[in-house]
Amino acid sequence: MSLDLAPVDTDSIEGSTAKVTVVIADDHAIVRQGLQQLFETAADIDVVATASNGLEAVALAAELEPDVVLMDLSMPELDGVEATRRIVTSGSRSRIVVLTSFSDESRILDALDAGAHGYLLKHIEPDALLDAVRAANAGDAPIDPRVGRVLLDNRNHASANPGGLTPRETVVLELVGRGLANKQIARQLGISERTVKAHLTSVFQRLGVSDRVQAALWAQRHQPLPSSEATDRPSNQRLCNIF
Repeated sequence: MSLDLAPVDTDSIEGSTAKVTVVIADDHAIVRQGLQQLFETAADIDVVATASNGLEAVALAAELEPDVVLMDLSMPELDGVEATRRIVTSGSRSRIVVLTSFSDESRILDALDAGAHGYLLKHIEPDALLDAVRAANAGDAPIDPRVGRVLLDNRNHASANPGGLTPRETVVLELVGRGLANKQIARQLGISERTVKAHLTSVFQRLGVSDRVQAALWAQRHQPLPSSEATDRPSNQRLCNIF
C-alpha cells in the first residue's frame, strides 16, 4: 500500500538536528513496542512517550507537546475520538494521526470531525508510516487510500441528505427519535456519552433546532432511512498485526 505524500528530502533530514517528536497511544503493548522499534530505525523521529489509554494520551500531549500523536481509536478510559477532540480543543499544536484497524465510515468521520489531521490503517507498510509521520509534521494530512474512497462516498451521501448530516449524525438522530437517552445511544453505538453529546450539538446546529425534542420531530417528519448501525452494535474487530 502506498500513500500520496510529498517526497521527503532525506539530505535535509541528515543535516538537521531537529527530530519529529512522537507520542504513541495504543492499548496493546505489542503494538506500542513494535512502533517504537520501527521509529528507532529513523534518525529523524523520536518517540518521547507512549500511552495505553486516551486519558494518558491527553495528559502526555499537554505535558510534552509532541509534534505528532499516533492515536488508536479503541482504548479504555477514553476512546481515541474523544482524546483527539480534547487535545485539539486545548489549543495543542500537536498533529493527531489516527492509526487503527477500523475502516468503517462512521469511525473515520468521527475522528476527522474531532480534529484528527490524518487517518491511517494498521496494514500500512513500515516505510509508508515513517513518511506519513514526517508528512503530518510538515502540515500535510496523510490519509489511507481506502479512507479517501470512504470520504468521497460520504461527500456524495451528504449532498443527497436534506439535513446535511454525516452518517454517524444520522444514526444518532434516528436513536434520539426512538426516545433513547444519551447513555443508551453511547452503549448501543460503542462510543462515549461525551461523543454522543458532541454529535447532538452538531445535529442541532445543522438542523436549526434548539433541543432533542425538536430534533426528534424533525427526524419523524423527514423519515430518515433506518440504519443498520442504529440497530446493531458494532462487533469487535481483530487487531491487525502490522509487523
